[in-house]
Amino acid sequence: MWLMAVNWSLCFFFGSASNHEDQPAQGSAVLEELVIVIQSQKNSFHAQRGYQRKEKILQDAANLGEGLPVVLLLHELSDYEGNWSILPVLPLLSAIYGESASWFLFIEEETMVILHVLQNVLKRYPVQEEWFLGQRLHDNKPSIVHHYAFSEDPTSFGYPDPAVGWALSAALHQRLAERIQSENLKSDFTIDLTHEIALFIWEEGRGPKLTTVPEFCTETKNNCATKFTNYLPNCGNPVSKNNIFVAVKTCEKYHSVRAYYNPRRRQSLLIPRRVPVVKSTWEKHAVYLEYYSDVTDASIPTINLGVPNTERGHCGKTFAIMRRFLSEAVPKVDWLVIVDDDTLISLPRLRRLLRCYNPKEAVSLGERYGYGLMQNGYSYTTGGGGMVLSRTAVSMLLSSGCSCYSDDAPDDMVLGRCFTSIGVPITHSPLFHQAQPDDYSGTRITLQHSISFHKHWSVDPVAVYTNWLQDSHPKDEL
Repeated sequence: MWLMAVNWSLCFFFGSASNHEDQPAQGSAVLEELVIVIQSQKNSFHAQRGYQRKEKILQDAANLGEGLPVVLLLHELSDYEGNWSILPVLPLLSAIYGESASWFLFIEEETMVILHVLQNVLKRYPVQEEWFLGQRLHDNKPSIVHHYAFSEDPTSFGYPDPAVGWALSAALHQRLAERIQSENLKSDFTIDLTHEIALFIWEEGRGPKLTTVPEFCTETKNNCATKFTNYLPNCGNPVSKNNIFVAVKTCEKYHSVRAYYNPRRRQSLLIPRRVPVVKSTWEKHAVYLEYYSDVTDASIPTINLGVPNTERGHCGKTFAIMRRFLSEAVPKVDWLVIVDDDTLISLPRLRRLLRCYNPKEAVSLGERYGYGLMQNGYSYTTGGGGMVLSRTAVSMLLSSGCSCYSDDAPDDMVLGRCFTSIGVPITHSPLFHQAQPDDYSGTRITLQHSISFHKHWSVDPVAVYTNWLQDSHPKDEL
């Protein structure tokens, strides 16, 4: 395994696995003993934001005159892209900083750190014990995003808000690093990072739960140690409507409401209306949009790409869409957006976000998932939340010769595997969502300017679009 390539010498020590409900004694909070890991990304825009955050933290530390913390950019620690899932990189961090660090703080590019307050906060927690600190989030109902964990009482399990950061004491960090090296860890899908990290740390009750730190501020207030800024930064005027091509994947049964007779149940069922929902909500914000189906339907209209409809993945259809995007059949634009017919998306917000990215760069943007990341797997952009590809990325992928192993292979995963093989990073934005609003923490999602949600066939799609995606006063500049 790739982790074994690092030659390390570790000194492991174990702290209490209790929930630390009593007020802890005073601990160490020397800045030189603090390692701050900025969860940066390889894409040039995100790398620059990471560098800016690092410089700001180091400058603030210099102004305090109490020593400098170690500030690391996650994307620079190794060439392995799966480091974004944090657990694979813990042994490396322990090997380098395990004997000198008292605390490891993980923040996002947009997380502000107020060092003098953070010092005072960390002094409350003795580092010889195991501490997992953050601002607590919880599910209000069983969630598909979290594999319906704690379905009897989803509020009982807390996980940290990644926007304001979370911290591990040295004792806990080193034990986790040992577990990762010594155990045969389950490694399948990585979906919601901090929830899965919290589960790993909790270890079915053998490890510590998250300890809530009120100074990790989801909403700005006095005496914050960390603060969240904005996932939708102002990078200038939005990308032009005329520079985005939208591809909607559909099939005949979702073109309109229609009855379907189920012989097993001996009753007629109504097929959900998907394309009409798209037309009544977000289609009007697109200049270039095409529906791709298994039949040609002039009333919509749809285009039949000659790929049979499949009930599982849609790899064949997606590759046909990408080939069409590069052909003369459609206008030559910088950005391709591929969505399902049950995706709700805010194109005005997407246009504002895309201003931050260089279309000449190979960009694969959306909600990032991972597969087999503990065993050198790959990342991919989830299809339901929308896959945003630069023309450069599409061209590189198709020219690489990478292809579907079958028409019904999962298109998003195949694209992720292909991009990984040619060195194109999967760029994550938490504004895209594979599931419905109720599947995410309400505390966190209400502070976002979300770009997409998925699976609108089981909810009121117009209400979801109106409540979560439609701006009251849209700025829809050309």
